[in-house]
Amino acid sequence: MKLETTYKSNNYPIIIEHHALNQLHDYIKNYQDIVLVIDQKVENEWSHITDFIASEYEAHKLIVPSGETTKTLSFYEETIESLLSKQLTRNTCLIAIGGGATGDFTGFLASTLLRGVDFIQIPTTILAHDSSVGGKVGINSKHGKNLIGAFYRPKAVIYDLNFLSTLPYSEILSGYAEVYKHALLNDIESVNHIEAQYSDEQALKSLDEIEYYLYKGVQTKLNIIVADEKESNVRKFLNLGHTFGHAVEYKFKIPHGHAVMIGIVFQFIVTNIMLNKSFNIAHYVNYLRELNYPLDIVNDLEFESLYKLMLNDKKNDEQGVQMVLLKDIGDPIVRHVDYKTLSKAFAEFKSYFNK
Repeated sequence: MKLETTYKSNNYPIIIEHHALNQLHDYIKNYQDIVLVIDQKVENEWSHITDFIASEYEAHKLIVPSGETTKTLSFYEETIESLLSKQLTRNTCLIAIGGGATGDFTGFLASTLLRGVDFIQIPTTILAHDSSVGGKVGINSKHGKNLIGAFYRPKAVIYDLNFLSTLPYSEILSGYAEVYKHALLNDIESVNHIEAQYSDEQALKSLDEIEYYLYKGVQTKLNIIVADEKESNVRKFLNLGHTFGHAVEYKFKIPHGHAVMIGIVFQFIVTNIMLNKSFNIAHYVNYLRELNYPLDIVNDLEFESLYKLMLNDKKNDEQGVQMVLLKDIGDPIVRHVDYKTLSKAFAEFKSYFNK
């Protein structure tokens, strides 16, 4: 399956299929220098593939730590100085091979190296189906997640589904949060369909039909980002579950998608309070339990520290915290949420998980 962005210019392909790496040659054959930026866990499992690519194209290999520990200013400085020492030219392509953090980091390197070189995303996780598309790149600050970065499009996204065969269930859960989020942004039929397909842990572990849901997820994101690349309007909808979720993730260093799922539940509670809705919160909490998300972290959550982190969210303005809320499934809006409402929603949120 292949999608193509539809900007006015500088479009790029998104290839989603097994053995997609067979098409990599078409996109890198004309570069003078190639640097593979590879997630350590991916290298451990797939070195036979990365070694082949490095040998075939005389590419430099740069192995980076897995996860968010890569996305720091200190590691960025160390890495970009190392790359500059190789006397690379602007006819260089960086290739991110890994999960969302590796893609974010590599894209930020590319956007700043020699004032900008090309890069290609090769996602290896379910989660990265979301982060690899859309051109958001960046690293973290001591003040919060993804606060240092840029909008910088890749030259291609080559999503070889063979990589998913070695994912641990924790990574499947993390990625599924973004797939599920895209269904919520679509319509109730999409949500009912995906919940029926992946009704419990065993069903989700199987990853049956995952190609279809990844394709639909990417398609949903493309429809939004092409309309609003720089997040001035509707692109904010993609942050559903992320305002609270990012705060939890940053505070407790749990996987991104685990935090986003918690944030989605919190959003439903805020929506019920602010918009006088009646979403069935117990349904979503029970669904997380059926999928076996690790929810013990909820017992350790404390409102004031999370509120301070929420205040640092990039969507905020002088009026304070903004959240994406669902008026109905498939009908998102962005609203300012005051301290009192957030505090009330948090107390109710905790009560659902303590039942």
